[in-house]
This record gives sequence, structure tokens and C-alpha cells, in this order.
Amino acid sequence: MFSEKTGMSGERKRALILFQKKVGCRFKNPGLLDLAFHHRSFSNETPRNGAAHIRVNNERLEFLGDAVLGLVTASRLYAKMPDSPEGDLAKIKSAVVSEDSLSEIASGLGVSEMLVLGRGEELSGGREKKAILADAMEAVIGALYIDSGFKAAESFVLKLIDPQISSTVLHGNRRDFKSLLQEYVQKRYKTIPVYKLEGKTGPDHDQVFSVSVNVHGKVYGPATGKNKKEAEQAAAKVACMEMKLD
Repeated sequence: MFSEKTGMSGERKRALILFQKKVGCRFKNPGLLDLAFHHRSFSNETPRNGAAHIRVNNERLEFLGDAVLGLVTASRLYAKMPDSPEGDLAKIKSAVVSEDSLSEIASGLGVSEMLVLGRGEELSGGREKKAILADAMEAVIGALYIDSGFKAAESFVLKLIDPQISSTVLHGNRRDFKSLLQEYVQKRYKTIPVYKLEGKTGPDHDQVFSVSVNVHGKVYGPATGKNKKEAEQAAAKVACMEMKLD
């Protein structure tokens, strides 16, 4: 098990403290949180204690976090939608815990900056890949469950998914967040959102675009997508969620 005795640098400890403050949770063992950000690409390239067969990464925490996330989401939907049939609940749950949904949540929380990747994955744009972000988000949930118990993990998950549930129930999974944001900004500030391409990573055939959006002086994101349009939509969703634009 990871702990603070694993040689974590002071800079890394400070980053973990700031992350906990940002997301509103507190770990008794910050080493568990640190482990949640360690992708298998790093452990594959970095033998521990000289033993190449020993690998430490976030995959076990991800497995556990996926189960906790699924249970909390299903329980919330069951209680919140007493008249909905099983099929409707399953569709909403699928959208809420999807890779797209989790990666957008992760982007908003700054998970990308916390990831520990192998050199190859870093160079290929792994820090912005949806699958890696979503997996790390599940790993954080699993780490919090081990560290502080189910109630703490449940409270954290509900804070993340309640806005997603509300948006999915009201608008479905194909909400046009760019239009929603533009309508609001034009009406409220008499201006329009300004999108900025922060960068793109990966090879030409598999690029990841990173975009932020400026709303009346406040910047939201960045968020990512497989093309500029998708990334702008993701950034708009981050802004809409933070501003509670349902």
C-alpha cells in the first residue's frame, strides 16, 4: 500500500493538499490519493525496489471505485425517481457514469495535472485522454472509500454526479451546452463566450484537443475532445455545470 513513506516529494505533497481542498475531501493517508493518479504506463516503465515484476498503479483502486460509483448512482436514481422503470434508470445511470461524463468531471477538478504517467504515454497525449481521466476519477473514489469509508465516498460521489443526473434527466445525454451557454451569456452580459484552443496532443491520427472558455472574464476548463468542436462543447458543459445552468 502506498503511504507517505514512499519518498513523495514536498512539491507532490503540496499538490495533493491543494487537490483535496479543491475537491472538498480529506485523506488520512495522502499516499492513497497519490496512488490513484499513477497510471500503469508509469509502473510499467518504473520497477519498484529493483524488482521488475512488482507494479504499483491505480488499476485496483479503479476497480473498487467503479463499484462504489455504480452503487451510489443506482441508489440515488432509485430514491430520486420512484416512478421510473428499470430501463429508464439504467439509461440514465449509463450516461452519468460514462467515460465522457467522468472525464469531463475529472477535467473540471484538475485531475489531468495530477496524473503520473510513463514517458511514452505522456508524449502521446495521455494526460488528456478520456479513458485515463475517467479511470483516475474512479480510482480517487476507490481510494477515498478505503481511506475514509463508504459515507465519505458516497458524499463525494453525490457532489459530483447530482448535477449530471439533473442534466441528463432534464435534457437527455445530447445537450447542446454551447447553445445553452451562449444564450445565457448574451442575455446576462450582452456578450458571447470566447473559446480558446489551449493545445493539442497526440499523433495526427489520434489527436486530443484542449479548449477553455472565457465567460465575462472568468475562465472555465480546459476540457478535451477528439476535435476542436467536441472540446468546445466539453468546455461549455464545464461552464454550464459550474454556473448551474439547467
